[in-house]
Amino acid sequence: MIPWNEARDRIMAHAACLRTEKRPLEVAGLRYVVEPVRASCDHPLFDNSAVDGYAFGFGSERSWQVVGEVPAGGTFGRILMPGECVRIFTGAMLPEGADTVVMQEFVQRDGANITHSDDKLKAGGNVRRRGEQLREGDVVLEAGHALTPELAGLLASVGVDQVQTAIRPKVTVLVTGSEFLAPGAKVVPGRIHSSNDVMLGAALERTGVTWRTSREPDERESLREALQSADADLIITTGGVSVGDHDLVRAVLVDLGAEIVVHGVAQKPGKPMLFAMLDGVPVFGLPGNPRAVMVLFWEYVLPFLRKLMGAADPFLRSEHLPLAEGLTVKGDRTEFRAACVREGRVELLRDEGSHMLRSLVEAEALAVIPSDQRDLRPGDRLEVHYLPGR
Repeated sequence: MIPWNEARDRIMAHAACLRTEKRPLEVAGLRYVVEPVRASCDHPLFDNSAVDGYAFGFGSERSWQVVGEVPAGGTFGRILMPGECVRIFTGAMLPEGADTVVMQEFVQRDGANITHSDDKLKAGGNVRRRGEQLREGDVVLEAGHALTPELAGLLASVGVDQVQTAIRPKVTVLVTGSEFLAPGAKVVPGRIHSSNDVMLGAALERTGVTWRTSREPDERESLREALQSADADLIITTGGVSVGDHDLVRAVLVDLGAEIVVHGVAQKPGKPMLFAMLDGVPVFGLPGNPRAVMVLFWEYVLPFLRKLMGAADPFLRSEHLPLAEGLTVKGDRTEFRAACVREGRVELLRDEGSHMLRSLVEAEALAVIPSDQRDLRPGDRLEVHYLPGR
């Protein structure tokens, strides 16, 4: 067995961004841009009003004559002279000669003339200046950054309508084992409901990839055919990677000429994990226990997929925080424990077997307990990996 961080390094060395394509902003969500995105124009495009009110040139005047109105999307056809103002609405373009807007709540109007009572108003007040947020040519989004809805809106506001992204990875999930019931089937003695395929499908759906799943019996030829026929950028298997008589994944991969990069990691849960390259296609061999599957997905599979999609920083967001309560850990493997963070301290949730998911449902992070730390005291600092979407 090798340390978990060494296993991760070996695995990530085989991750490379897939080919790229141009995508419209509105359908590029859950993707990463693969080149810097620059503003096509200034933002704002022009000086405009931040409020509904009256626009004028700031000076010594104490009253102004209303000579027109500018709605959003409209313009005023001439230069505004001293002592003149226009009624203006939020987002509307300031006329030439105006540099200040007074909010309508402070205005007293008498026919075509106004005064105002805003004693704090200064030159330039309530005006959004051209280019105050971004200038044409500025980098709005660096390569490797995820495109969120907010960023899509910002890019659209500076004239960008498409971005260069990696294609969506195609993932095949092979659930191995003869013990699983078909969906909706009646309970049969000795058989269990299949959850890994459902769980991984849900996780992959949130990742922004295309995926398919199939269930394969513990039969060498069936598994061999499934691996050979998988039209995928990444294959994930569950079950069959330990050392039992029915654990066939490694043997079949070797028969097919695959390079075994990692098999066996000094961590809990997920010790039997396997990673291989099969004719240029990466294969993650995950254990069959659901808790181990999810921990390994978050720590290895998800970063690998993000790298395929062009992410500059594919790993879970992490920080080092003090432990709320002490504990003693047995064994000599690094442990990934379900945790929550409260007031800047790590609270470990109950320790569960690798077949149990309850505490992962409640967790917002994984706390990493190093293999060389067995007796931990309150205040000892642990690395915390925040789970996506929590």
